[in-house]
Amino acid sequence: MLLVRILSEIFSNMIAKTRILFLFLVALAFTGLAQEKALEMKMDFESYDPPSTLVVPEHKLMRAKFPFIDIHNHYFDMNTADLSQRVKYMDELNMGVMVNLSGRGFRSQGDHLEKSFENIRTHFPTRFVLFTNIDFTDIDNPEWQARMTKQLEDDARRGAKGLKIYKSLGLHNKDKNGKRIAIDDPRIDPIWDKCGELGIPVLIHSADPKPFWDPIDSLNERWLELKLHPSRRYDSSFPSFEQVITEQHNVFKKHPKTKFINAHLGWYANDLQKLGALLDKFPNMYTEIGAVIAELGRQPRAAKAFLTKYQDRVLFGKDSWVPEEYSTYFRVLETEDEYFPYHKRYHAFWRMYGLGLPDEVLKKIYYKNAMKLIPGIDPKMFPK
Repeated sequence: MLLVRILSEIFSNMIAKTRILFLFLVALAFTGLAQEKALEMKMDFESYDPPSTLVVPEHKLMRAKFPFIDIHNHYFDMNTADLSQRVKYMDELNMGVMVNLSGRGFRSQGDHLEKSFENIRTHFPTRFVLFTNIDFTDIDNPEWQARMTKQLEDDARRGAKGLKIYKSLGLHNKDKNGKRIAIDDPRIDPIWDKCGELGIPVLIHSADPKPFWDPIDSLNERWLELKLHPSRRYDSSFPSFEQVITEQHNVFKKHPKTKFINAHLGWYANDLQKLGALLDKFPNMYTEIGAVIAELGRQPRAAKAFLTKYQDRVLFGKDSWVPEEYSTYFRVLETEDEYFPYHKRYHAFWRMYGLGLPDEVLKKIYYKNAMKLIPGIDPKMFPK
């Protein structure tokens, strides 16, 4: 009987252990299946955008701390538009003055510009500034230089406060023989000199972000933007990024008496050491932050040091009129917020950080530097 009882207990223990082992193997199998299923999931890069679980203080600013001058904006129907609605939004943002760089736009006639001046003078004479533009299509005409310099003089007399050069110069504009017009083409020299003589700045947009020239692959930070906007890609039929930028810098060097505002931080917001070297090399070069705030926001310590060092040479600009997007600029410049998103994911899939700039630096970027370059802005609109 004792032997039977011992054998029975041994058999029962074996069954229990076998049951435990079986359950363990079953659980392990289900775990493996779950892991395998997760690993098999496919998701496009565009779709993967999880909200952050980080809990930190947030300051979503909808109004700038100080009145500001937007040095880089476009308003293509200013000749006929009801400006009161635009001013309403400007007041909400604390925007004192908007600079409309598209005074003539791509038009060669001055009627659009004149009607825009009339609309401003009649309704909001202190809130808008117009820059004029140049048409390069007739550059081969021997009379082109004299006609364009006279146009500049006439436009400045009527109230134009600067000249805007579109990126088409150096990339798309061609002469009658189909040859690309270089930015440093000597035929344009009288135009640059005339701006210096008139005391009006040139805001010049040359090239585009360097990745627009690079292969569209997994190593390109602008891959998503180029996928969504393939026309922004520059293939071998265009001059290289380096060529276009070099031509622009040649103009800065050749015309030291003319003040140039290099748009979009000269496309060196991702290399502030290089940008600083350019500012040191060209004392007549200024720059602005339009459409590149995401680059500053991902390097807060370096960006704050840069803007502090070059606080007299950087201006506020945005480039497009989307009122709710200004909040991103205010938040990067004014707050010390951490790890917050940009408003266009295809421009910046990374998170940003606030720079927490001191008031005096903010005032210079927001309005003081623009007032030094643009004559005629009402100083009573801005703090001292």
